[in-house]
Amino acid sequence: MRQQKIANTSVAVAELGFGASAIGNLYRITPSDEATAAVEAAWTAGIRYFDTAPHYGLGLSERRLGAALRDRPREEYVVSSKVGRLLVPNEEPRGMDSEGFVVRDDLRRRWDFSRDGILRSIEDTLRRTGLDRLDIVYLHDPDDHWEQAAEEALPTLADLRDQGVIGAVGAGMNQSAMLARFLRETPADVVMLAGRYTLLDQSALDDVLPAARELGKSVVAVGVFNSGLLSVGRPAAGMKYDYENAPPDLVDRALAIAAVCEEHGTTLPAAAIAFPCTHPSIINVTLGMRGPEQVVRNAELHRRHMPDGLWDALRTQGLIRPDVPTENGKRSARCP
Repeated sequence: MRQQKIANTSVAVAELGFGASAIGNLYRITPSDEATAAVEAAWTAGIRYFDTAPHYGLGLSERRLGAALRDRPREEYVVSSKVGRLLVPNEEPRGMDSEGFVVRDDLRRRWDFSRDGILRSIEDTLRRTGLDRLDIVYLHDPDDHWEQAAEEALPTLADLRDQGVIGAVGAGMNQSAMLARFLRETPADVVMLAGRYTLLDQSALDDVLPAARELGKSVVAVGVFNSGLLSVGRPAAGMKYDYENAPPDLVDRALAIAAVCEEHGTTLPAAAIAFPCTHPSIINVTLGMRGPEQVVRNAELHRRHMPDGLWDALRTQGLIRPDVPTENGKRSARCP
């Protein structure tokens, strides 16, 4: 699998990444052996970029990912994690985590974008994963913490990058406007853009993607299935969009896009994975993967060539924005 360098750094990421939230028991329990098998399947498929966070399962994702990678050559893969949520003892446990992960709540999350909090978070992540370093560190969902995140947390990460402790730094969010500010106003190298450049939402064309292109910085795309609505060939009522039940008009639009995909000999999920790579600033698509079957499916979908004319057809029918840059309707040569 081909690698793409994060602009202005020495860090290169595989064009398809493994998102490790699910192996932290997101929404349901993932058995330990299934989590290990998922990472092994990803390695076999050529995936060499793995993304995790303390938030995912109160550290469970980091522990499992680190254990699964322990015997792999460290120079052959890239790991990113996140800062901003410190894990601290929970003085009032109620039995189970309340933020979507099926784990005990002996720990709790505490927002902290201070310099000391950033340094402690990285140290804790290295201890949980057993890794000697992190290649990329993102600020995790700093939506309500702009001032401290921009003036203290990102400069702290940039100092570590400049010392060679970290390879690249940035921020990851479900909105694009503040990510554009991080690119323009801080030393961020890369941003992780969740759900805002997909077949159903191209709002990142209004802010973060023009900023990345103008400044020569990089974007990693996640949430490309918009919480599930784009993950199957024929979406149905009751499926999720941005963590909520999808409204009927969005289900209808997803079905219309699926029909165009079928007319061109491909599928909706394959097109959903391919679409972000049509933008020149997006260097990677990272997908959440729970078990080996999902890994094999996603890797196979990623390898599919997008037929000529698909993006033009979607534009013509008003199903994607007319200003989507898709190189004469073809998928970018960076993501075949």
